[in-house]
Amino acid sequence: MVMQGVSWVRLNEAVAKRLAELLAERSMTQYQLFLKSGVPKSTIANLMHEKYDSVKLRVLHELCQGLDISLPAFFDSSYFEECNLEP
Repeated sequence: MVMQGVSWVRLNEAVAKRLAELLAERSMTQYQLFLKSGVPKSTIANLMHEKYDSVKLRVLHELCQGLDISLPAFFDSSYFEECNLEP
């Protein structure tokens, strides 16, 4: 969505972008994340393709464990700054 020169993202899009960024930084595939986190492959794929309107915190926590980061580290991204998220 673009309004008055501002480009906002939906929260599920921000999660997908951050997850893709973290996977790329680690040269990790979705399958490898499934193996390390225990989150079903279909759930990871659905997150990456923005199929869910919302994401359970428990799922994000498990993904973070598989990525060897904390929840605060996951959200430490400009994607989650209030000014970038769709109101």
